[in-house]
Amino acid sequence: MTTPIKILLADDHALVRSGLRLIIDAESDLQVVVEAANGAEAIAAVSETPVDIAILDIAMPRMTGIQAAREIARQAPNVRMLMLSMYDNEQYFFEALKAGASGYVLKSVADRDLIEACRATMRGESFLYPGAVTALVSDYLLRMRRGDSIPDAILTTREEEVVKLIAEGNSSRDIAKTLVISVKTVDRHRANILQKLGLRDRLELTRYAIRAGLVEP
Repeated sequence: MTTPIKILLADDHALVRSGLRLIIDAESDLQVVVEAANGAEAIAAVSETPVDIAILDIAMPRMTGIQAAREIARQAPNVRMLMLSMYDNEQYFFEALKAGASGYVLKSVADRDLIEACRATMRGESFLYPGAVTALVSDYLLRMRRGDSIPDAILTTREEEVVKLIAEGNSSRDIAKTLVISVKTVDRHRANILQKLGLRDRLELTRYAIRAGLVEP
C-alpha cells in the first residue's frame, strides 16, 4: 500500500476541524496528521511534523492563513498549500495565490471539493472553484490591457501582524506580549505602518485590515 498523503489542518473552530478531518480521513490515500487552531500554530506544526499539504483557513486569530502560508512557503517550500474560506472573495483569492497556495476551497462546498483539491495539489495542479477561475481570467485580461502587474506587498510580515492585532482591538501592551517585543517597538511599528499607508488612526487602520483580508468584516 502507498503511504497516505500527510495533511496539516488549520482552522480556529474545533468543530470545523473535526468535520473536515472526518471527510479527509475517510479516504485511504489521505490522512490528517496534525491540527492547528491559528496561523502561528500551523507554522510551528509544519516545522515539527512532516506534512505534504497544509490546509489553512483564511480567517484565523493571531495570524491569518495567508500570513501563515507566506511563512510556510519560506520555511518549507516543498509543502503544498490549500486555502479554506467562507468567502467567495476575489481579494482573498488573489492574496492566497500570491502567498503560494495551490488552491482555494470554499467551506460551503468543502465536503464536495476538498478531497479533489488535495489530490489535484499533489499532482502539481491548481484547484480553483468556478467563481475564482472567472475572477482570475477577468483580472488577467484587465491587467494585460492596462500593462499592469500585481504590486508587491506594502507591509512586512511583522507589520501585518501588528496591523491585525491592532484591528482586533489589542492594546500596545497586549501586542508586545503576544509578539514578544517591547511596547516601544510596537509603537514604532504602528508609526511606520501609518506612514506607509498614509493613514491617521486606529479606525482607518482597521478598515485597511478588513480590505486586506487580515481580519473579518
